[in-house]
Amino acid sequence: MLTNATQDTEIIERINRLRTERKAVILAHNYQYGEVQDVADFVGDSLELSRKAAATDAEVIVFCGVHFMAETAYILSPDKKVIMPDVHAGCPMADMITAERLREKKAQHPGAAVVCYVNSTAEVKAESDICCTSANAVKVVQSIPNDREIIFVPDKYLGMHVMKQTGRQMILWEGFCPTHMRITATKIEELKEKYPDAVVMVHPECRPETQAMADHILSTGGMCRMAQESNAVDFIVGTETGIIHRMRKENPQKRFHAVSDLAVCPNMKMTTLEKVLWSLEDLEVEITVPEDIRVKAWNAVDRMLQLK
Repeated sequence: MLTNATQDTEIIERINRLRTERKAVILAHNYQYGEVQDVADFVGDSLELSRKAAATDAEVIVFCGVHFMAETAYILSPDKKVIMPDVHAGCPMADMITAERLREKKAQHPGAAVVCYVNSTAEVKAESDICCTSANAVKVVQSIPNDREIIFVPDKYLGMHVMKQTGRQMILWEGFCPTHMRITATKIEELKEKYPDAVVMVHPECRPETQAMADHILSTGGMCRMAQESNAVDFIVGTETGIIHRMRKENPQKRFHAVSDLAVCPNMKMTTLEKVLWSLEDLEVEITVPEDIRVKAWNAVDRMLQLK
C-alpha cells in the first residue's frame, strides 16, 4: 500500500509534468493548504498573483483560491485560459453584495464615487469607479476629491480602518469576512501575556476592537514582508491560518502564533493537490467573464494601478 507521502510525491510529479505540457502557471493564495502553496509557481495576495500571471507567457492559469480571484485573473489576462481546481470555492463576503444592489445604492447617492475592494465579483467591480486592495485602500480613498461622496464596498471593517486613517466619511456596505470575525481581541490579549515581546499583526478585515490590539494592520503581503524585515522573533498573526505555513517556510528562525485556530476559511481549503492535478489533466473548470463586464471591471482595476 502506498503511503500518503508517496502518493503526494507521485501527484506532485504529475502536476509538474502537466504544468510544462500545458504551459501553465499555478497560483496559490496565502490561505491555501501548505502543500498547495508548495507546488505553486507564485504564492501571494489575490491581485498580486493575477498581475504576476499576466506578466508570464503562460497559456493556462491555475488559480488556487476563491472564485473572485480567478475572475480577476481573467480580467487581467483574457488571452489566457483560467481554471479553478474547485469552482465551488466562493467568498461569503463577495457574495454579500450584487451588482443590482450596488446600482440601487448608487441611485440613492448620485455622483458618489464607488470604491470597490478587490474581494468582490467582476460584476460588482464593473459597477465601481475604482478598485482597492487592503494594502492600498487608504491611498485610493485619498485620491478622491474631498467634496465627493464615497460608497465603499463590500467590507465595512476595511472601510472603518480607511475612515480612521484618512478622516473621510464614507457610506459603508454591511459586508464582512466570517473567517476574520473569529479573530478576537481577547485571544490576542492571551497571546500577548504568553509572548510579551511579540509583534502583533492583524488584517484590516478584522473587527475594530481586534485591530486596536495590533502593532501593525496589514494585508497578507504586508504581513509577510514585516515578518522578513522585523528583528522580532515572535509574531502574533491575526488572519487566516494558512499564511503561517508561508511565514515559517520563509523565516525558519522565527516563531509565528495564529490568534485563533478557528480562523480557517473553508472555501480556501476546498483546493487540494489532487484537485490541482485534475484541473491540469482536464483543463477544467474554466472561468471567464463577459467582455462588456470584463472591460468595465478592468477600468476600475486600472484606475487603481495608475495611482502613484
